[in-house]
Amino acid sequence: MLCAALRQQHMITIVSGLPRSGTSLMMQMLVAGGMPPLSDGERAADTDNPRGYLEWERIKQLPNDPGCIAEAEGKVVKVISRLLLALPSGYQYRVVFMQRPLPEVMASQDQMLRRRGTYKEGANMGAISRAFEKHLGEVNAWLDGKSYVQALRIPYHDVLQDAKGIAKKLSDFLELPLDGEAMVRQVDGSLYRNRTA
Repeated sequence: MLCAALRQQHMITIVSGLPRSGTSLMMQMLVAGGMPPLSDGERAADTDNPRGYLEWERIKQLPNDPGCIAEAEGKVVKVISRLLLALPSGYQYRVVFMQRPLPEVMASQDQMLRRRGTYKEGANMGAISRAFEKHLGEVNAWLDGKSYVQALRIPYHDVLQDAKGIAKKLSDFLELPLDGEAMVRQVDGSLYRNRTA
């Protein structure tokens, strides 16, 4: 147990994925399981995410201030996918990368933007989808190509359908005795609102 605790102190756990891919849910699960979050509470819960976002505002400065990631040692922090490539070497990262079908991601983003009044009509959805696909290709190549990064890809639908199994998989991946039952209780199927066939 002591060895695991020491290992965790020097490990940075990251939850990542495209926006609206289930990253907040994964953060909620890991925190309920016993992991301390690096979060500032600046982004409050809202209609789009009634259980909160668990974000750390400073992570947006990562490209200009890569050293800020040191604050995440021994904790779990959310890093959106476009910022992953700015993570500096010199640390060991375990990345839980959320996967959700692109049509659902885009539908969820559209709904959020409409509620906030920032949706732009006439957007070229095909071009946006292709840009997302290209971006995911770059991110996956980065995840697989760094010796200091271990990645566990988690389909969002798997979390909804087998939360207990996912909790066990996360505990094994992170080598931590996470509270699986508490993690399962974070999964609320009623919050799955943008679906595709």
